[in-house]
Amino acid sequence: MSKAVIITGASTGIGRALAVEYSRRGYALGLCARRLELLEELKQELSGGEAVAIAKLDVAELESVPEVLQKLKEELGGVNIVIANAGIGERSFPGEGSFEVDRRIIGINVLGAMATIDAAAELLKKEGGGQIVGISSVAGFRGLSATPAYSASKAALSTYMEAIRNHLMQHKIAVTVINPGFIDTPINTHRQIRPFLISAEKGARLMADMIEKQVFSSTVPVWPWAVITTIMRLIPERFWYKINV
Repeated sequence: MSKAVIITGASTGIGRALAVEYSRRGYALGLCARRLELLEELKQELSGGEAVAIAKLDVAELESVPEVLQKLKEELGGVNIVIANAGIGERSFPGEGSFEVDRRIIGINVLGAMATIDAAAELLKKEGGGQIVGISSVAGFRGLSATPAYSASKAALSTYMEAIRNHLMQHKIAVTVINPGFIDTPINTHRQIRPFLISAEKGARLMADMIEKQVFSSTVPVWPWAVITTIMRLIPERFWYKINV
């Protein structure tokens, strides 16, 4: 069996770009997302290479996650890497009638990701090992006033993955956290300012390189975000709230 990767949220954005990159690298692909028609188009685009299995999945429907990942694994004949990528990013602020948006963000970005990771760990234990990857964000390093729920969701995901690493290493499962900066995808095209923007293709290439090296955690790109996020963490709260606009 060739190497195989399962990617959630693979119909657009980073997930789609990762699917294309892993196809180029000769991986068999298990792709899932809410919009099956987009996955079907992507499958046609990638046809002619390794196997591509697709399935409809809304990770907010937590009980369906293990079943879908199991189905994809069986179609591929096994799996080496599971990438928990599905996520949303929307603006919402307390006291403005947008709590439902917050609930959706946490439901998908945190609980949906945890359900994916849990199902992936069960599959990979049976495979004798592998790798679980979480697509977090530089927004998780500090609370950003423009996207408070999104920042909180990515901080939660990063912390959760850091906490499970030691346990999963005992089962020969590597845990990698990827923290993208601004990647040119639909999740951030509404923003007027996108500093240090890189294309989705370049972002996927950098991420795949890091995943293959089984890094614990990294920003994407490393420069300048590794420096920027370090500085962000060092700024005292009494100053952070003044510049965090």
